[in-house]
Amino acid sequence: MTKYQQDLVLRPISGPEELHLFTAFPYVLNDEIPRDLDAGRRKPEWLWVALRGERVVARVGWWSWPGSEHPVLMDIYDGDSEDGVRLLETALATVVPAGSKPPEYGRFLTPDWRDDPETRRGVEDRMAVLGRVGAKLFVERLRLEWRPGTPIPELTGRLEFRQPRDADELIGLMTEVLDGTLDAHSRDELTRVTPEEAAREQYHDELERYPSPHDWWRVATLPGGDPVGFVIPAHNGYNPIIAYIGILPAHRGHGHIHDLLATGTALLAAEDVPRIRAATDVENVPMAAAFAQAGYVTFQRQIDMTWR
Repeated sequence: MTKYQQDLVLRPISGPEELHLFTAFPYVLNDEIPRDLDAGRRKPEWLWVALRGERVVARVGWWSWPGSEHPVLMDIYDGDSEDGVRLLETALATVVPAGSKPPEYGRFLTPDWRDDPETRRGVEDRMAVLGRVGAKLFVERLRLEWRPGTPIPELTGRLEFRQPRDADELIGLMTEVLDGTLDAHSRDELTRVTPEEAAREQYHDELERYPSPHDWWRVATLPGGDPVGFVIPAHNGYNPIIAYIGILPAHRGHGHIHDLLATGTALLAAEDVPRIRAATDVENVPMAAAFAQAGYVTFQRQIDMTWR
């Protein structure tokens, strides 16, 4: 009996006791899934498998903030192409609320994934399956890491740093830095909402949710007090991160990004962290260069796909 003569069973796992089914495919996120379930970042009904007999032939999984009713990210997909299409069609129709656009799909890759023929073929095959159910490549990103022992650049002394006065001040600064942003997600968001709406949504839906202290956040000013930009060091529940960094349009091109990044990195490094992570679009060349100058290395790449 061939695999296609066996009935294909499409279903979510019943609970943690079936995680061995969902983790049958190797992937860097597998080890985090039990903790995610405990923390409420995942739910069994968001972790789907396609089974032929006792063999897992495809899987798909979603993630969200703890306590959320619906997922905000599809971050796991693996499997046979034909069975994968059937799994995706069935799971998407069940997990995603009717009338809603499916959450973005993201996948972590090795930095040189294009150079290895087998790895590249796997990535392209996976993207082709997702394309058959309506997804398209949106952006490729660099995943960056600073490691203890890496020198932190000295500050130039041109800027002063303080905590944001309140949420409204930070949201106002976030609104301003969206003018001319090179970030693909921000640019896409601005096609649907105003800069202030986008900034307010990111503040409440992301920054405010991080479990780390808000007093880590820093606004950079000129000696006279005029804001230049800000940096948001944080912990996302997995790693210390540079969550957001921005320079106001009037102050771009003067190298201030280096002081901001050095300040955020130094603040987290003082917490004796094992690493600091960050990400930026491959095409955001100035930001990638700033991270490289600050001692961050590319440890992974990431592809993001959205739905047509």
